[in-house]
This record gives sequence, C-alpha cells and structure tokens, in this order.
Amino acid sequence: MIPALATLLVFQLVGEALVRTLAVPVPGPVVGMAGLLITLVYKPAWLAALKPTTATLLQHLSLLFVPAGVGVMLHLQRLGQEALAIGVALVLSTWIGLASAALTMAWLMKRVAPPDEAHEH
Repeated sequence: MIPALATLLVFQLVGEALVRTLAVPVPGPVVGMAGLLITLVYKPAWLAALKPTTATLLQHLSLLFVPAGVGVMLHLQRLGQEALAIGVALVLSTWIGLASAALTMAWLMKRVAPPDEAHEH
C-alpha cells in the first residue's frame, strides 16, 4: 500500500512541478493524473500494483469532501456576497459542458455509424 500511495503522490508532485515550471493554467494533480494514465497505458502491469490502494481510496472518497465543506462554511458570508457571479458561472459552465458533450457525441455517432445508416440520413 505504501509504494502505491508513494507512486500516486509522486505523479501529483510531478504534475505540480510541471504546472509551476511551465506556468500552465491547469491544476497540477490533473497533469499528474494524465501522466499516470499515460504510464498505465504503456505499463499495464502497474495497474495490478495500484488497484487495491486506489480501490480503498475510492471507498473512502467521501472523506475528501470534508475539507471542502469546512471551506464553504468558513467563507459562507463571501459566498453570499458573490452569489450572483457564482450562480451565473455555474449555470453557464453547465450549459457549455452539456452543449460540448452533446456536440461531441453527435459528431462521434456520425463517425462510428455503420455505412448503411450513414447514407440514409
């Protein structure tokens, strides 16, 4: 379990270092996770070593939301002051996300459609 946790933390650290070095506007853990994905594609044997630890982490994922909940309670007044901006940002980002997912799905369905169905439309 310790080597698997160390591996996950090293990928997060490398992601953070890359983001800070290159000044990329992406969270470091996301870059680290992408690096881990690439590594797992090329070294599938690592998956067996990481799987038990990651399964345990996923079972207790709800505990990771506790700090976020505390942060919300701590800054509740500020959230109230900026409720309109937060609400607009949430609604717009949701609409944009749904629209981009729908357009991507429609594009993929056209590309993957069997040849007979493609000519009928």
